[in-house]
Amino acid sequence: MNPTAMSVVHAERAPQLPLYLKETKYEFLRLLRARAFSLATIGFPVMFYLLFGIVVGNNSGAEGEWRARYLLGTYSIFGLAGVCLFGVCVTFANERALGWLEVKQASPMPAAAYLLSKLLSAAAFAVIIFAILSALGVTLGHVTIPDRQWVHLTLTVLGGVLPFTALGLLLAMLVPPSAATGVGNLIYLPMSFLSGLWIPLGGLPKWISTFAPVFPTWHMGQLALWSLGYGAKWPVWQHVLWLGCFTVVALVLAAVLFGKNAARA
Repeated sequence: MNPTAMSVVHAERAPQLPLYLKETKYEFLRLLRARAFSLATIGFPVMFYLLFGIVVGNNSGAEGEWRARYLLGTYSIFGLAGVCLFGVCVTFANERALGWLEVKQASPMPAAAYLLSKLLSAAAFAVIIFAILSALGVTLGHVTIPDRQWVHLTLTVLGGVLPFTALGLLLAMLVPPSAATGVGNLIYLPMSFLSGLWIPLGGLPKWISTFAPVFPTWHMGQLALWSLGYGAKWPVWQHVLWLGCFTVVALVLAAVLFGKNAARA
C-alpha cells in the first residue's frame, strides 16, 4: 500500500471529532485575524445600532426604550446576515479561485469538516455581535427583556446561520471571486434595508412592505421580533417553513453548480 493510501486509511480510522474541532478553530481564528473582515462585520451592526437604536431613540423616554429593544432584534439579524454572507461567500469564492478548495478535497480531512467549520465560525461571530448589541441595549438603551425572550432571540440568531450560510455558498458558486465582495454588498445592504432591519417598515413606503417577504432577512427579522414579543406578520411556522425551503433550494443549487465546476476542472 502506498503512503497516500495509508494516510487516507489512517485518517478514516482516526477519531473524527478532533478534526472537526481543529478545522473550526483555525477557520475562526483566520477570520478573526482578518481585520478587514472582523472589524467590518462586527463594526457595521454595532455602529448602526448605536446611531439608530441608542442615539436617535434615547431622548424620547419610553419610546426610546421601545426603539432600542425593537432594533436590537433587527440589527442582530443584520449582523448575522453579514457574517454569513461575507464569511462564507467571499472566503469560499477566494479559496476556490486560489485552488485551496482542491487541496482540501484531495486531503484526507472529511469534506463535511470544511463546510461545518465555516458554519460554526459564522455562528460564533453572530453570537459575538449579538452579545455586544445586547450589552449596548441593556446599558445604554435601558432595554429590559424577560429571560424567556432572551433565550428565544438567541436561538433565533443561531438558527439563522443555516439559511444565510446556504445563501453565501450559492453566491460563492455564482459570482467570480474578484467580484464576490462587491456583489455581496449589492445584495446584503439593499436586502437588509428593504426587509426593515435598519428602520421599521412602518416608516417606509407601503410598497416595500409588500415586497419584503421575498427576502430571507425579512423572515428572520420577523422571527427575531416575535422572540421579543412584538408579533410576526405571518404565523411563526410559516416563516420557519419559508426559511427551511429557502435553505434547501439554495443548498441544492450550490451543490449542482459545484458539481458542474468540478466536472469542468
